[in-house]
Amino acid sequence: MLSYRHAFHAGNHADVLKHAIVVQLLRYLAQKDKAYWYIDTHAGAGVYSLQEGYATKTGEFATGIAKLWDRTDLPPIFADYVDEVAALNTDGNLRFYPGSPYLAFRLMREQDRMRLFEMHTTEIDVLRHNFRDAGRRAMLYAGDGFEGVKALLPPPPRRALVLIDPSYEDKRDYTRTLNCVEEGLRRFATGTYAVWYPQVTRLESQRFPDQLKRLQERNWLHVSLTIGNPPKDGFGLFGSGMFIFNPPYTLAKTLKDAMPWLVSTLGIDKAATFKVEYRGD
Repeated sequence: MLSYRHAFHAGNHADVLKHAIVVQLLRYLAQKDKAYWYIDTHAGAGVYSLQEGYATKTGEFATGIAKLWDRTDLPPIFADYVDEVAALNTDGNLRFYPGSPYLAFRLMREQDRMRLFEMHTTEIDVLRHNFRDAGRRAMLYAGDGFEGVKALLPPPPRRALVLIDPSYEDKRDYTRTLNCVEEGLRRFATGTYAVWYPQVTRLESQRFPDQLKRLQERNWLHVSLTIGNPPKDGFGLFGSGMFIFNPPYTLAKTLKDAMPWLVSTLGIDKAATFKVEYRGD
């Protein structure tokens, strides 16, 4: 939806989960010398200020990255993620937050490429500004990532991470995401697809993980973080999940070891919990 701006939510608990996993997926792809592509269907602005503008209106980063920033007991997966956020805040103060495209660009090697889609007419201009020096390594598209990604699959190196994380403010995004993954797997069955989704009271959200499981019988990973009970008014985010098709085989154990710490750090009441489900080859 063109009214949606991720800056309102930058660095919140959902971003912590999503971006920690994105970092791990890209590190795994980089273990081989062969090039890979990073494809983002809903790229946003790329970088967000936490001290001015939209993020200050909600302060949601206080529920997420701010709670990890000064911790000295971070599990490795979250220490790696915080290190990447810290690279954007070289003075040691948490002033800026990197979106998925910025994290991906930092982790890319010379041979890797990124393809970013953003439909919001203002966000795409900010994204272009933030990637003005990226050269031929990054191509940006002003348009619908659900549709645009089709032409990119399979990518030339036959290795890629495709991140699909719409806002889901439009309930049609759930169906469009399912269709996008299904077609992606048909065109490029060996690619890694990472789907983010919100935990909200909407029925579409509650049944979404089971619908994703039906797209591929095996070789998927589902992780969710619930920070507390659903809001009494029925509105707002009380958790999120990541569903990964063709994940690294090591990621499930990494998450099972680290998620209890994240629940204790970000949870707000006794309903805080996590789930890790894995179906291997």
